[in-house]
Amino acid sequence: MRLGLIGCGNMGGGMAAQLLGNQCALMCYDPNTDILRKMEKLGATTVSSLIEVARACDIIILSLPKAAIVNAVMEEIMPDIQPGTVILDTSTSEPATSQALSAKGEACGFSFVDGPVSGGPAAANAGTMTMLLGGAAGAITQLKPVLDILTAKAVVVGGSGAGHAAKIANNMLCAANLVLVSEAVRLGQAAGVRPEDLLEGINAGSGRSGVSEVNFPKWILNETFDSGFTMGLMRKDVGLALDLAKRSDVDLAGFAKIADIWLTGTANIPDCADFNEIVKYDAKAV
Repeated sequence: MRLGLIGCGNMGGGMAAQLLGNQCALMCYDPNTDILRKMEKLGATTVSSLIEVARACDIIILSLPKAAIVNAVMEEIMPDIQPGTVILDTSTSEPATSQALSAKGEACGFSFVDGPVSGGPAAANAGTMTMLLGGAAGAITQLKPVLDILTAKAVVVGGSGAGHAAKIANNMLCAANLVLVSEAVRLGQAAGVRPEDLLEGINAGSGRSGVSEVNFPKWILNETFDSGFTMGLMRKDVGLALDLAKRSDVDLAGFAKIADIWLTGTANIPDCADFNEIVKYDAKAV
């Protein structure tokens, strides 16, 4: 495999470490030269332009902040992508973006697979991410050696765009559960139940979730708030859920109030803060 990675930040850098640790040759590009120097120290080949990655690699992983940047990167490298190349987009992007790029790939002789990830930087560094895949079966099969290194679980959820749709739905539930579990904890405290004891009871019952089982004990109750995922990124994902619902003519009345908490009721929590700090929201401000 001639592997390339575009975007080597918190998530991409973790994936790079995993691939290099498994003796994969890896070519990296990132606009931040300090990040590139870190990749060099890990053993990657670094390049100063996107086009060099497109010309040299037959599997290219994208780890980028949003759909607009995915589009911009793809527009730049598309003329130089080699026939038979598979592009794996691990960004949290938009289904329509992936579908459009997949169609362009079919016309130009390459494959575009959406594979957004869950688990945060810790899972990226440990090779234990969950990846939701959308795209052609043959291209996903071609990616299997890479998926085996990067993920603990890779789930094919459908054709092009399905991975991003599923990730948006997943993050929508995570955003909702952070608000709801924080309210459940407050309710328990008002009734004289310690948060730790309340969560033990919830996690033994039907109300449990990834938030109650992982986020609260790992980042919230101890007030470390260092998951590596920011308020700004989750606010973006909440917006993606609302946008997808609007385009799809789906009523998200139940989620709308929680979305309002994330988007307008947390002005005192900056985008750079850890997303788990949503538990500090002021209900009176919503």
